[in-house]
Amino acid sequence: MLTPLCRVFAGIELYRRALDVAERWRCSFYDALVVAAALQAGCRTLYTEDLPHGQRVETLNIINPF
Repeated sequence: MLTPLCRVFAGIELYRRALDVAERWRCSFYDALVVAAALQAGCRTLYTEDLPHGQRVETLNIINPF
């Protein structure tokens, strides 16, 4: 039932990508980890209030719903 939600798992590749995102876009490691996981999962849009609205990280569009 929850199998479709289990697309991204913690691992060295995910953490390295998160460190790269944090450095390149100057955000916290935990925000970068969410972005890296979304990128790894193939998401095109991330809804969050923690990153600038309209920012684009690689193929990911950041939308602040508030």
